[in-house]
Amino acid sequence: MKSISWQPSEPSSRALERQTRTLASRFGFAGSAGPVRARHGNRGMDMTWVTGRIAVGGGIWSAENMAAVARAGITHIIDMQLEFDDTALAELHGIEVLWNPTDDDFQLKPPELFRRGVDFAQQALENDDARLFIHCAAGVHRAPMMTLAVLCSQGWDLETAMETISSRRPLADFAEVYVNSVEKFLQQQPTQEIGKPQIE
Repeated sequence: MKSISWQPSEPSSRALERQTRTLASRFGFAGSAGPVRARHGNRGMDMTWVTGRIAVGGGIWSAENMAAVARAGITHIIDMQLEFDDTALAELHGIEVLWNPTDDDFQLKPPELFRRGVDFAQQALENDDARLFIHCAAGVHRAPMMTLAVLCSQGWDLETAMETISSRRPLADFAEVYVNSVEKFLQQQPTQEIGKPQIE
């Protein structure tokens, strides 16, 4: 699948709307297994629950969409977008954000990228009331890649984790280079059991 590259600049409101419209038309932003949807003009977001406590999806972009994310019970966000930092939008709702900017360039990703996300997820999920949303711009490559790393670091088998993510979110695409990046990270790390999340 061809990637969409954006410049890592401060996007204007009009530019964000144009970029999100492009993603919406290309990927449809169709969630599965209980998506949360919020709309504001032509911008939108989607969230697919992969487990009872971990969701994966696309960009949030607006205060209205962040409010919808908060209403869904999300307490922590791993934002994999190079394009947009959610931190300011999340502050009002007391949602903790790890901005882990990543280019969707189909290149090997360094272990440090996964270490930041996995450490953040582990710390968040130690609280039984925590709910984690892992997202990128469209929820196709970067967010599923990080979700895979998080689940496998919790003791999930790689294939089972990929199948679970794909079955819940069919538009997730596991590029071989990204799966290899996760595998290289996992080979360097001891498996950390923080309680396998509920599937249902």
